[in-house]
Amino acid sequence: MLAIFNKTLAHPPKELHSPDSSRSAKKSNLIPEEILKDFLSSHPDNAFSMSFNSAAVLAYVRPDLIYSLHNQRLFCGYDEIYCVFMGSLSNLCSLNRQYGLTKNTNEAMLVIEAYRTLRDRGPYPADQVIKELDGSFAFVVFDRKDGTVFAALSSDGGVKLHWGIAEDDSVVISDDLKVIKTSCGKSFAPFPTGCMFHSGGGLTSFEHPMNKVKAMPRVDSEGVMCGSIFKVDVFSRNSTMPRVGSEANWAAWNSYDRHH
Repeated sequence: MLAIFNKTLAHPPKELHSPDSSRSAKKSNLIPEEILKDFLSSHPDNAFSMSFNSAAVLAYVRPDLIYSLHNQRLFCGYDEIYCVFMGSLSNLCSLNRQYGLTKNTNEAMLVIEAYRTLRDRGPYPADQVIKELDGSFAFVVFDRKDGTVFAALSSDGGVKLHWGIAEDDSVVISDDLKVIKTSCGKSFAPFPTGCMFHSGGGLTSFEHPMNKVKAMPRVDSEGVMCGSIFKVDVFSRNSTMPRVGSEANWAAWNSYDRHH
């Protein structure tokens, strides 16, 4: 899976950048067109991609013929909302009933519906909605109409996800560590488990919504200081993070995007 978002759309934590952000340190990084070209050439027979002018790119590798629910990869779009999903949900059937969807609705389409519910109707806190997803999963949602990026990774570690900063400061998200390293040089990190990222609301934990997500320096195999890894800080609290049931919800995040 590959997702690339222009720097004007996604605003990741500043610590994701390598401390050495000089031009010389970034010369080996790639621009979005090169990243996509390399990704597609690595999977010439079963890769699919969509580009949204210079704003975003979404790509994924179609599953092998030997189908597995545990490592499935899905892509779908509805009403200018697009989702790339990896993994599986054990409670998909019950969630489909909860959202009024047909029993044949897949995980990617369910995530789009959950996103639409958060965006348009509320008043559910985003962390509460994501916690309802039971399984191993990672997903990236791009709302083309609102210019919003939303990503999340389950807490069990069953699916891996990485993110980084490309040569032109675009945000790159992928499950392929090789793609991230090639694209982002030293400015990359594992996407933290049990966390969600919103282009307006930033990086937060849906497992521990009251605790801050802390950036910790990352040192590579050569002992060079790179970007940061992100972990929930059990000792610090978010004074502005809404409690479950609060009226502060996705609508507030979405309002941020509309006015900034």
